[in-house]
Amino acid sequence: MGPRFLISRLSSLGDVACTLPVAGTLKAAFPESEIVWVADPRFSGVVECCTSVDRVFLAKPGLHPNTWPPVEGDFDAALDLQGLLKSAIPIGRAKSKLKLGYHWQREGAWLFSNPVVPDPTSYHIVDQYVDVARAAISELGANLPMSPASAPNPFALRPKDEDLASVRAKLAEVGISGRFVAMNAGAGWATKRWPATFFAEAVDALAQIGVQTVLLGGKAPADREAADAVAMASKNKPADLLGKTSVRELIALLSLADAHLGGDTGSTHLMAALGKPAVGLYSITRPKRSCPYGQIDRCHYNPHSLANIAVAPVVESLKEALQ
Repeated sequence: MGPRFLISRLSSLGDVACTLPVAGTLKAAFPESEIVWVADPRFSGVVECCTSVDRVFLAKPGLHPNTWPPVEGDFDAALDLQGLLKSAIPIGRAKSKLKLGYHWQREGAWLFSNPVVPDPTSYHIVDQYVDVARAAISELGANLPMSPASAPNPFALRPKDEDLASVRAKLAEVGISGRFVAMNAGAGWATKRWPATFFAEAVDALAQIGVQTVLLGGKAPADREAADAVAMASKNKPADLLGKTSVRELIALLSLADAHLGGDTGSTHLMAALGKPAVGLYSITRPKRSCPYGQIDRCHYNPHSLANIAVAPVVESLKEALQ
């Protein structure tokens, strides 16, 4: 029987995806280990599709102690990979010999775990999360596995068969039968959104080479507004699956896509976690830290505004990815 690990990372979609290599790193060091992940029900589908995680514990801790569910059993190490009160509570309540956390701790998270300072070479957020796992592995006396960048499948993200079947049916309903690019015109912040007319130009350029486009995103009004603006500006209307997939179905959808275009948002990081081409658009966040992991060469960056990123080079990146 190997060691037991507890990982607490509740939100959000892209951040949970970027944290998955922590589980893979622990499994690489301790193949017989059990990994339990505390997840927010809204984003638990990401963890459910990770083959490195053995059990998903659903929790949404609030300010009242009645919302602080304990995770049963003893653990050899408990890791807070979010650094907030809500992620620290499960760590604080866990029975663990070792409690470590991501170095940026807020809201009193430092009261429940010891922060791990990232290695100076760990620029990307994925590598900084993995540094916490590597510290735990070192404390437990095991050999450190290779870095995620060197591992063959660091995210271990795999769509479920039932979700693939559901998504294939939904794609057929909107007329998608061949190659397609998944496109996310929305983002949590308006400053992370490329102009809708630029997305529309990309849709039309893809249509000229026989590649269809599927719009995806969440149910937020801002996402719908962005997608509608792209559709209105496009000569070749993209298919629309915005808000029509669960998190697990979104993973299945991305696994079937030939490439993805979007900003620093959840679907971009999920596409990278699947090991598929993700063309990223960046401005207020630095690609070196938050690009689709391992694909910085597919990122387009302007520190002043996404509107300064021209369409032509982005389309060229998509065409290269499709090859």
